[in-house]
Amino acid sequence: MGREFKLLVFDWDGTLMDSEARIVSCVHAAARDMAIESPSDDRVRDIIGLGLKEALEKLFPGSDNSFKEQFIGFYRDYFLHEDRTPSQLFPGALDVLHGLADEDYLLAVATGKGRPGLNKVLEETGLKSLFHATRCADETFSKPHPEMLVQIMDELAVEPVDTLMIGDTEYDLQMAINAGTHGLAVSYGVHTPERLNRFNPLGCLDDISELSAWLHG
Repeated sequence: MGREFKLLVFDWDGTLMDSEARIVSCVHAAARDMAIESPSDDRVRDIIGLGLKEALEKLFPGSDNSFKEQFIGFYRDYFLHEDRTPSQLFPGALDVLHGLADEDYLLAVATGKGRPGLNKVLEETGLKSLFHATRCADETFSKPHPEMLVQIMDELAVEPVDTLMIGDTEYDLQMAINAGTHGLAVSYGVHTPERLNRFNPLGCLDDISELSAWLHG
């Protein structure tokens, strides 16, 4: 007996793409250009999944909008143009997505990335045509606010009960709860299974390749 969902919404960084090292590198580079002390790798990893402004509020509490805009400008320049840190889809992700598309699931992305960054990686991976809708944190509220999921469901005319949010952070799972959808965790991203399980996801996958079997289980 399979699990009945119409819409599968994926987080991007840490769920479909192994981009942690590149994000950390770009934050350090931006901090260097700002002539400020960079946060530790662990602190940067912890904010992956949030919108950039929300991430900077956690990394640099009390920073003003001018600081944030300048930092974001440096960060995006490195991410989009300068940084060459390898960033690849997780093994099996491409096959899983194509298989789900062949099964006529509606597929979407809800990400803390900005639109230029998401467009770049969708183009690089050749995945743009597989997704029926995408939302970025610079277009609406950041996770864990439910608005990204709400907008995607409205666009595709799908109810929360028929929607599954798949992600590697507590921000993804809290967003799912806030939007009234189901949540599924993956353990190979930035937040630990212990941290993810506090949000009572339907499951916690150790490999994205397990998703198809889980959906049909």
